[in-house]
Amino acid sequence: MSHPIDAIRIAWGEPYARRYLVQYWTGEDPIKQPTKGAWLTFPSGMINDGAGGTKTLQLTSSPMPVRYLRIWMTESSNTCDSHGSADRRNCVGYTIREIYLGTISPDGKFYDLVRHTPDPDQTTTYCSSVDPWHQPSDINDKRDQVGFDLFYTSGYTRGLPAMIPIALIYGTPEDSANQIEYLKARGYPISFVEMGEEADGQYMLPEDYGALYLQWAKALHKIDPKIRLGGPVFQGVNEDIQVWPDAQGRTSWLGRFIDYLKAHNRLSDLAFMSFEHYPFEPCKIAWSTLYEEPERISHIMQVWRDDGVPAAVPFYISELNIAWNSSEASVDTFGALWLADFAGAFFAAGGSGLYYFHYPPMGVHPGCGSSIGTFGMFTTDSNYQIKQYTSQYFASQLITREWVQPGNGAHQIFPAESDVHDPAGNVLVTAYAVHRPDGQWALMIVNKDQENSHAVRIDFGDGADKSESSFSGPTDMVTFGSEQYQWHPTTTGGTADPDGPAARSRIMAAANTTFTLPKASITVLRGKIAGGERAPAKSK
Repeated sequence: MSHPIDAIRIAWGEPYARRYLVQYWTGEDPIKQPTKGAWLTFPSGMINDGAGGTKTLQLTSSPMPVRYLRIWMTESSNTCDSHGSADRRNCVGYTIREIYLGTISPDGKFYDLVRHTPDPDQTTTYCSSVDPWHQPSDINDKRDQVGFDLFYTSGYTRGLPAMIPIALIYGTPEDSANQIEYLKARGYPISFVEMGEEADGQYMLPEDYGALYLQWAKALHKIDPKIRLGGPVFQGVNEDIQVWPDAQGRTSWLGRFIDYLKAHNRLSDLAFMSFEHYPFEPCKIAWSTLYEEPERISHIMQVWRDDGVPAAVPFYISELNIAWNSSEASVDTFGALWLADFAGAFFAAGGSGLYYFHYPPMGVHPGCGSSIGTFGMFTTDSNYQIKQYTSQYFASQLITREWVQPGNGAHQIFPAESDVHDPAGNVLVTAYAVHRPDGQWALMIVNKDQENSHAVRIDFGDGADKSESSFSGPTDMVTFGSEQYQWHPTTTGGTADPDGPAARSRIMAAANTTFTLPKASITVLRGKIAGGERAPAKSK
């Protein structure tokens, strides 16, 4: 709802803004529809000589209808707050203690429209940055994450190099440099350093994030010139992230961030791009939602490339699941099929690596509405001791132990296609082909038909000479699905019965061999193919 506005009162702290603009939005919603409007400066909203204190500004000569307003601060006083100059964090940035917005009467009285209360009931306010001040009293022993020593020594990393996040948005370059220096001094192996988290969700402009990114990169490369940095760790989105137009009318967040790095000759500091993947909205998940995953993940990855991410910069997903709130879908067979389909589609689209963020025991809990589920792989007791495996545990085993070969060997991913559809044209069977370091071919096949099994024949086609081949000789078949696992929900949790394991068999395969894919299942076929050709696969 718009309100008549002609004045603003800002109670500044230290430091305050010397230069700033007070602007209003011309569209309906600058947060949800950032490209459908523009920020315009009030006639008297440009301040070039701010002096701090409590300042009342007459923005217009008469009230005008305004719904959204922003204060865009561009130059700090760099004056120190009451804590003094011993710590530079006391003297940089901007401090606003309170904002009042409304009208001024002819006799000079100010009429405020803002609701002031120290809780979520206050008038909605967004801030593009936060105070990076931390002290021991801020620690929350019931929510804060484990320390790095426990992380590295607990067995969680299995002795492998880990991707380490640093608090770019919530900290300082010096803090992050100290963090990396500590890990190196302890001998903990680092694969990549992820710079910040969810810059888009913090409503940061890409140029602001870019400026911080380069500051952090400089500090971290002083510790280790070879350390590989990346980001921006986007939230799980399915379309390009749009932001308020710049002077050139550009609205792509990632495109502008890439352009910022290029303009500063620092694109080489982006060693990888990471993002989160939560493709579906909680509480709105149907079985048919499974059909959408391959297109969703491949689409958003193409969007990032179209935004300018170089082909040589790898993609990593550092946090993922079906939706950003758990439910029964996460722990029943649906969750397993989704994870396999997503992982296969991600690598088939050119992804380089993904991290199952929810690996620790978490236990089931209320998620979407009253639906009981978990992002984890296990059910637990009250002391977080594992009681049972959930469906995504078994799916993960098929992906990491049966489809791909454990270890550090290079795998080749090849395109695969299926002609198994339902009457509405939905692809019921999806397949993902990999040529493993041990010379075997592995095909991960997801049958998303929850009512019917499908008998399929596998052909490996050579696109060069249009020849076809097939599995030949001993072929391992590993299947997990509704016949091996059933989740039984209760109002307080639930149990799985049966609870695995995957079914295993060995088949002597030939050109005319058909393989039966049980309903609602993941199947891995692994073996040699006649002639050893390296070619795509298709199922019929």
